[in-house]
Amino acid sequence: MGTITLRKSAKGVVAFRAQIRLKEDGELTHSESKTFTRRALAQEWLRRRESEIEEAQATGQPVQGLVTLKQILEDYVSDAKGIVAWGRSKTADIARLQKAKLAHRDARHLRAIDFVDYARWRRTEEEAGPATVLNDIVWLRQACLGAVTRYGMNKLVQELDAAKQELLRLKVIAKPRRRIRRLKPEEETALREYFGKQEVRAKVPMLQIMEFALLTARRQEEITTLKVADVDFESRVGWLDDVKHPKLKTGNRRCFRMLEPALELIKRRIDSGQADGFVFPYNHRSISSSFTRACKLLNIPDLRFHDLRHEFSQH
Repeated sequence: MGTITLRKSAKGVVAFRAQIRLKEDGELTHSESKTFTRRALAQEWLRRRESEIEEAQATGQPVQGLVTLKQILEDYVSDAKGIVAWGRSKTADIARLQKAKLAHRDARHLRAIDFVDYARWRRTEEEAGPATVLNDIVWLRQACLGAVTRYGMNKLVQELDAAKQELLRLKVIAKPRRRIRRLKPEEETALREYFGKQEVRAKVPMLQIMEFALLTARRQEEITTLKVADVDFESRVGWLDDVKHPKLKTGNRRCFRMLEPALELIKRRIDSGQADGFVFPYNHRSISSSFTRACKLLNIPDLRFHDLRHEFSQH
């Protein structure tokens, strides 16, 4: 099935090219090769690959040549395109994984220790947190599940699962801790005073947005995508599209109840002409930036706009 050919460059460098060619009814169905500096290495590669090919043929699996983890990740991206909408964070994570050294390895030969070493490298060299590295492992597993169907790489998923269990045991990866930061009364007062002074000249009405967040417990992205047409004043509810969900990224339309002060705030914005199509037609990133900047100026540590959601029951 395999052959080894001695090759010599113009500079006299000797190399050994191992090649495997499969034929069916006289027609070439598969070909792969790899070059080594020593014959013994070429022989070992041939032995291992012939064994893998025979096992694949015996179990009815497709015979695959070199398939890198990068290719598997690219397949994952391609399969999701136009079907599943990813967030910015996941998109960036996948792009970074495609550039990692691990991604250029032959996925057929990746073992649990390779994924363990990658996770350790992320923690030590790139100073990524345990929850961040866990995300890497989760995305890799999702991509590798596609490789089971496309390339028959069942073992790859098994190796990754084994690595995940070991990484959890070693506490290299971990689920994110639930954030419990609460807004203190004196902090709320300071923020209201600060945003109140800025309200006249500010492009983003942060005082109104903060008030609305406290009254509805909505995320900043949801606040800026709430349409005037989706506010039902009679039923005292609002409707949102694509609400954040663990599995559904698009099409998740949900309603939420609104207290009378929240509805009155919306009415004021409509009457004043500030709500044009959307109740708060602003970029959600601007809200986050303005809130963070205010907290810094007011010496309010470790408080995020998202933390306001915890105060809903108190307003």
